[in-house]
Amino acid sequence: MNESDLLSSLESLKDPAFGRSLKDLQMLAGATKSDGRWTVQIQLPTHAYLLKDELTALIKSTIAESHPEAGDVDVTFSVKVLGKNAGGTIGLKVKNVIAVGSGKGGVGKSTVAATLAYGLKSFGATVGLMDADVYGPSIPHLVGAKGEPEVVEKENPDGQKVQRLQPIMADGMPMMSIGFMIPEDQAVIWRGPMLHKLLTQFMQQTDWGDLDYLIIDMPPGTGDVAITLSQMVSLAGAVVVCTPQKVALLDAVKAIGMYKQVKIPVLGIVENMSGEIFGSGGAAQKAKDLSLPCLGEIPSDPVIREYGDEGQISKLFSEENSAREALEKMCATIAGQIVLNSLDAPKMPSLEIL
Repeated sequence: MNESDLLSSLESLKDPAFGRSLKDLQMLAGATKSDGRWTVQIQLPTHAYLLKDELTALIKSTIAESHPEAGDVDVTFSVKVLGKNAGGTIGLKVKNVIAVGSGKGGVGKSTVAATLAYGLKSFGATVGLMDADVYGPSIPHLVGAKGEPEVVEKENPDGQKVQRLQPIMADGMPMMSIGFMIPEDQAVIWRGPMLHKLLTQFMQQTDWGDLDYLIIDMPPGTGDVAITLSQMVSLAGAVVVCTPQKVALLDAVKAIGMYKQVKIPVLGIVENMSGEIFGSGGAAQKAKDLSLPCLGEIPSDPVIREYGDEGQISKLFSEENSAREALEKMCATIAGQIVLNSLDAPKMPSLEIL
């Protein structure tokens, strides 16, 4: 038995998180033998993978059945994030650009965007957070970040000198928001062309570096920002946030329609503030009606509000708290849907098992 024999026996094995074969998911990185013991190397398509123990057990049992002479094997993991590598045409080195939007304001869209960014970062991904909600920038407050982006002159590989905005760093994460550029009590009163110019600066003229994910906090409702982004980069998809009650779901459906109209794939729906006050399950049912995944149900938990008010959203993942499990599951599910989307799956099944 050689490496090829061992890996061939695993090619058709279905991954417990994605329901696709390890071959389709490009997860079989190799197998080596040292001191008479085999080690299988698995390359995960996302850092946010919650079923390593289950996958390890499946690999060991499959090898034991097909190649009992191999004996007990070890399984090691590495990560290579799959994505569209969006933004190459504008110099943006990002594997996946994710829009987080909503049909109306007040449903916690910015909080979900910030928690998604910090959640993916807590798993080990490199993440940036961009606040495109120009008329109501909330990201600087939620993450407790201050400062004014500097403009630095850099030289391109072809020797041309260009001006680049340096994002504000918060907890090691690059961020951009108009909230860093204006006083907190100043209103932004702009027409479409000014908005387009700012988004171009944030996307094309900001030194984001190499990122696995760039999370964009979209303005609520339907409008210019989605059109501009769809023309500028190939987004991995949009996450639509809503609360469980029917009036919020009606507006969420409009947002979904807008993303589809501008050719931005919809990854699914996140139900925020789920619980006694607004009820629960409304988003899951609406997602089912629309043949979309429900990406998570975030509880109406005071700890989320408290950390947001304190500008300490990062603590939702760095400290034990009652909301952490639900938030981690949401982040892993969204990352999983992006993986399936990048593989051009004919239909994106819901990853409720994550």
